[in-house]
Amino acid sequence: MPNELYFEDLHPGLKFNSSRSYKVTAEEIKEFAERYDPQPFHLDEAAGESSFFKGLAASGWLTAAIVMRLRVESIHIAGGMIGAGVEEIRWTQPVRPGDSLRTEAEILSVRHSASRPAFGVVRSRTVVFNQRDEVIMRSVVNFLAPLRTKP
Repeated sequence: MPNELYFEDLHPGLKFNSSRSYKVTAEEIKEFAERYDPQPFHLDEAAGESSFFKGLAASGWLTAAIVMRLRVESIHIAGGMIGAGVEEIRWTQPVRPGDSLRTEAEILSVRHSASRPAFGVVRSRTVVFNQRDEVIMRSVVNFLAPLRTKP
């Protein structure tokens, strides 16, 4: 993968915008719900209308999966982005059919891993926006990044 990043390339304040936006479809919302989160407001427009959401709404877990894809496409960690924990995830607005999502990620802190000396731990914040620039999700996650120079 071109421009792969190593631990040494990452520092607090470094920002990554998603390389594209992702348009969510009603079919995708329903298919994900059918398989993983079968709640009425994720499965059916009429049920969604009479719910808290006042319309069909994507599962927060579908949103999180889309965000993961956008992060991986935008932050090219050598060997892949290895998850090391989620500190916080907040869904602030429902995602609707036709919404286009984009992400803005920022590195908050970096440290060498005590248990895995060939890796560093990177703490990052991601803010997710829809096409109206409304914040629909925020998260703080940790991931492992390999050191360019192995100890």
